[in-house]
Amino acid sequence: MATTLQQRLQKLSQSGRSALLKGGKVGLEKEGLRVDQNGKIAQTPHPAAYGSPLTNPYITTDYSEALLELITPPCDTSAEAADFMTELHQFVCSELEDELVWNASMPCVVSGESSIPLAQYGSSNAAQMKTAYRRGLGHRYGRIMQVIAGIHFNYSFSEEFWQLFQQLEGDEQPQQDFMSERYFGLLRNLQRIGWVVPYLFGASPAICSTFLDGKPSNLDQFDEFTLFGPWATSLRMGDIGYQNNKENEIGVKACYDNLEEYINTLGYAVKTTYPGYEKMGVKVDGVYQQLNASILQIENEYYSTVRPKQIPLAGEAPIIALKNRGVAYAELRSIDINPFSPIGIELEQLHFLELLMTYCLLTDSPSMLPWERVEIDKNEMSVAHQGRKPGLKLQRHGSEIALRCWGEEIIEQMTPIAELFDQSEEGTPYQNAMERQYAALIDPEKTPSARVLREMSREGEAYFHFAKRRSEGYQQKMCEEENPPQRQQIFKAAVAASNQQREEIERSDSLSFDDYLTDYFSQLDVIEVI
Repeated sequence: MATTLQQRLQKLSQSGRSALLKGGKVGLEKEGLRVDQNGKIAQTPHPAAYGSPLTNPYITTDYSEALLELITPPCDTSAEAADFMTELHQFVCSELEDELVWNASMPCVVSGESSIPLAQYGSSNAAQMKTAYRRGLGHRYGRIMQVIAGIHFNYSFSEEFWQLFQQLEGDEQPQQDFMSERYFGLLRNLQRIGWVVPYLFGASPAICSTFLDGKPSNLDQFDEFTLFGPWATSLRMGDIGYQNNKENEIGVKACYDNLEEYINTLGYAVKTTYPGYEKMGVKVDGVYQQLNASILQIENEYYSTVRPKQIPLAGEAPIIALKNRGVAYAELRSIDINPFSPIGIELEQLHFLELLMTYCLLTDSPSMLPWERVEIDKNEMSVAHQGRKPGLKLQRHGSEIALRCWGEEIIEQMTPIAELFDQSEEGTPYQNAMERQYAALIDPEKTPSARVLREMSREGEAYFHFAKRRSEGYQQKMCEEENPPQRQQIFKAAVAASNQQREEIERSDSLSFDDYLTDYFSQLDVIEVI
């Protein structure tokens, strides 16, 4: 009997419009620490040459003043997104003096919590809120965890595809409701098989010992300065990475069954006080140490490998944007920075991720039961720490299955999608991407994580020296390549516009910061806490 995936692909083919499946938008968000020539986290302010991090659409900061976040607009193809990110890197590197962009997920030479400066965005209420939120994260989880870097892959299907897909499914609800429903199906499946991302793309099998700041771990000693997992793929995604450490204690878990449940579960966490955070204090000696004492300060504090996204309006909370306008795109957040690529990710990886998103959309996606959520978390942790271990078994529907066997099933089922995508290409780039990942599935030595450890051993270098050598090489390469004049002009214009916009926001503020926060959180009153 044909699977749901096969049936849907057949209907698309018979419609004569299967090419619409490929017309999605691709966006990238790439984090990268600024470090000094010694590899220490930069203590300098966000460079003025990048404009305002509050309002520049391409260059901002994440948790720390030193943690750059480079953002592409939604692009028509993965190649366009990769080209934009390359040119953005060239612009960023050309404006750096005596510093590097650290091209690896795990930081090095961390001199304790105090060595990580909080991101600053200006004097406006919106800017103060961003910094206060980050101050709260530091108190709740520690600052060191916040400077782990990664890449977010954003993907949306075209409106024309959604119209066709809904028609083929015989669905008569409003189109946005259909889209939101199916995006949530995609996100559930992306969690179910999400372990393939750290296995195939994980590139953080080792860390600097300074990262743990004296805390014990189960990692092995690579050398005097480096700890590692012999079979690890992505320690960033493991138990030393960023986690919501109150999740099990409090029992808050975002529900991905549908949009309403997702909004309600996160809304509950933002509106419900946690006694431990109350003890920390919110406004202490006139300074906000956190935005509130709730389980989550804002919904973005909830860590997840995937998120449903809608573009918020000015001052609009992300879950209110979702409530008002539904899901616009899916965000995958579990991608390590690839230290073997100047921009942290390769085009073949992007092609594979397009196929993965499409596969997760077209495959049947029932609601997620509690035991399945436990399996998903266990699988993610197993692959992060033991992914390349021979014969590793994962959990699926209450039974064990070999990682390799499960992976082969996924690759086999994705192959027809790759063939369909390649119909409008010169050559077979999508099938090539599949073949490369299949080869890494069969031979773990072909994964980025294995390559990192192999190169460190061959060169006789600590993780720090490996990452620094790679970062310096890419810095030089980027500085030697000139941006196309048109793109350079776009980046310069964005810098100037961002400064002007920041000034306008600061001038237009009419409320005190206390009142601003009250107004901001009052929009959540429409969410019922049960």
